[in-house]
Amino acid sequence: MTETHFSGVYPAMTTPFTPEGDIDFEQLQTDARRLVDAGVDGLVPVGSTGESATLTHDEHVEVVEAVIEAVDDVPVIAGSGSNSTREALELSKRSADAGADGLLLISPYYNKPEPAGMEEHYRTIADAVDVPQIVYNVPSRTGRNIDVDTVVSLASHENIAGYKAASGDLNRVSEVVERTRDEAFDVLSGDDGLTLPVLSVGGTGTISVVANIEPERTCALVGAALSGDFERARAIHHELGPLTRQLFVETNPIPVKEAMQMRGHGSARMRPPLSRLSEEHRDRLRELLSELEGRELEQEAER
Repeated sequence: MTETHFSGVYPAMTTPFTPEGDIDFEQLQTDARRLVDAGVDGLVPVGSTGESATLTHDEHVEVVEAVIEAVDDVPVIAGSGSNSTREALELSKRSADAGADGLLLISPYYNKPEPAGMEEHYRTIADAVDVPQIVYNVPSRTGRNIDVDTVVSLASHENIAGYKAASGDLNRVSEVVERTRDEAFDVLSGDDGLTLPVLSVGGTGTISVVANIEPERTCALVGAALSGDFERARAIHHELGPLTRQLFVETNPIPVKEAMQMRGHGSARMRPPLSRLSEEHRDRLRELLSELEGRELEQEAER
């Protein structure tokens, strides 16, 4: 496998649904092209933000195929994890066969494996599927942190190319960066509010929810930080801060799909058991989106 470098902004894409509850492939492909036109570095369909837990395996692969078909100039990293190693392996093989450029593998949820089981899970998939893979640590969803020692050990595998950090623990992220500096291994932020801090300790990019709504600003933030312009990066970080926080007032992707509907990017429909954003949070979300749009217009008028 050729060495792959994950750097920049990778939106964690939503999965749009029709009124009948089926996947809206036309809107999905429109979203993919919109994000690429905005300058993102890759796309991540069928992850947590893509409501993968409510998709069938066939739908899962169909979404990956549709996104690949829609774009041809950025990598597509397919979410293909599961709490069953056998199931994750099947999804990973099918996603790779569909043409995915990489895989994002959430750690086994609910089962809460011990470190030995966690490492065996990832190595089983990496041994069998020859595409770059990103280990995804999000204990708020899985109930278990991946030990830093496990991540460092996995980083030596030629097919394990990165780590998505969504534990909210910057010390943990920093230690992973420190201990994998000699490997071809990238650390990506999985918490939008911590993207700038993660970049400051050596992270290479972000798999982002807010990038679905503000791809240009997210790209500007990450680009500034990676080039060493932390004054500009900080300014954009704080500009996006209120929206970032509002996008997580309820379970992701409920708020971001509402925001996308407000911006004219499809419907806010969810698949049960997730529901629409509650009325009490909609006005504030609409207000924040309007404020950011107003700033864009002001900046354009000044040019």
